[in-house]
Amino acid sequence: MVIGLEVHAELSTRSKLFCGCSTAFGAPPNTQVCPVCLGLPGVLPVLNERAVELAVKAGLALHCQIAPFSKFDRKNYFYPDLPKAYQISQYDLPLCRDGYVEIAAPEGVRRIGIVRVHLEEEAGKSVHSGESIVGSEYSNIDYNRVGIPLIEIVSQPDLRSPEEARAYLEQLRTTLRYIGVSDVRMEEGSLRCDANISLRPRGSDELGTKTEVKNMNSFRAVARALAFEARRQAELLRRGERVVQETRAWSEARQETVSMRSKEEADDYRYFPEPDLAPLVLDPGQVERWRAELPELPDARRARFVREYGLPPYDAGVLTGSRIVADFFEAVAARVGDAKLASNWVMGEVLRHAPTEGGEVEAIPVSVQGLAELLELVKRGTVSQPAAKEVLEEMVHSGRPAGEIVRERGLEQISDRGALEAVVDRVIHENPKPAADVRAGEGKAIGFLMGQVMKQTQGKANPQQVRALLEERLRP
Repeated sequence: MVIGLEVHAELSTRSKLFCGCSTAFGAPPNTQVCPVCLGLPGVLPVLNERAVELAVKAGLALHCQIAPFSKFDRKNYFYPDLPKAYQISQYDLPLCRDGYVEIAAPEGVRRIGIVRVHLEEEAGKSVHSGESIVGSEYSNIDYNRVGIPLIEIVSQPDLRSPEEARAYLEQLRTTLRYIGVSDVRMEEGSLRCDANISLRPRGSDELGTKTEVKNMNSFRAVARALAFEARRQAELLRRGERVVQETRAWSEARQETVSMRSKEEADDYRYFPEPDLAPLVLDPGQVERWRAELPELPDARRARFVREYGLPPYDAGVLTGSRIVADFFEAVAARVGDAKLASNWVMGEVLRHAPTEGGEVEAIPVSVQGLAELLELVKRGTVSQPAAKEVLEEMVHSGRPAGEIVRERGLEQISDRGALEAVVDRVIHENPKPAADVRAGEGKAIGFLMGQVMKQTQGKANPQQVRALLEERLRP
């Protein structure tokens, strides 16, 4: 398999690329438009500086070279969702080029090359009457998206499996979200992917005939579409038939790709320089200021978490998968002074309660101070781990501080040696057979006795102290 991906990401600007219309998602159809984005006669585009900044930051985060001189071009094609009959894009002189993304692969870290990252405007949205463009009876057009700023990220054909393609997309999404250039929500169309795939004999350097696959609205759909298309092409080649160069659409309902249009020749978009926009000349000093504003990137932060906090690589990967989560963890760990304890609670209980959208954490359900207070109670042995989980549940729903909930519910853990000795002695007296088993060296029986102590103390006994007392009393 030889796979290359073309990813479009909508930039997080409040206005469109060449006009002042809003980019907010979810407005009624055709309410966020103006003469500029509708391409009416006599209008001129004005470049959105914020979009340039975000595109450059994306290029820097993806290890690209930033062009000091680039230009915009008209990409000419006729389609109902493109009211001007051309798209303002970049062709031979893109803003960013020659970058890479690193992904984890069975043989180690693999570097996937990026050919270019360029700025362009979004087209409109076709709303089809059927499940896809194939077989639809009619289509409506919503022009709200027309003119929203995009970056197109074009990879080298370096990917060799659907799993690698998914890993590349996930790493790309994490990076773009980390630096705040895009919300990268596939379900809202702010991240879209087209895939080119071909097959070649193992060991050969000659590329096979490729097909382009569109209409994939999730990472899982990308992986499934590529797997299906590889099987389809392999069957054709085994039968001695020819793979036709074409554009195909992924049908989620049918779990297969279907032909959209033939692509025997390369598309001729008749590119020429955009006459209404001057070339884009960047001040090197401004590029460096934008570089300095970038946060620590996920890969570097993951390595630092392992190095500084002594976390396992898996834990570090989970915590740095979202900038919101990573920032929260570091703040809690600094307050509590125990990175592993903070890591376990953030990865487990906190993320279990965290609201998500499209698989991404949108917010942390408790404050840094609130979780730190609870973990301090756990460290001091004031509350047990099970009780602390109950307290966190209440904190999430009510916002009340941990100490107040613990006192109100009587969840303080019993750590007083004298009080525990009395309960332990009573349990040993009431359960002579398990006690004798422990004295005889049967380690499992101590768990039963611990359970009886916890039952008699309503779960409030310090389990470490209970075990120590039982072992002390029942030592052979």
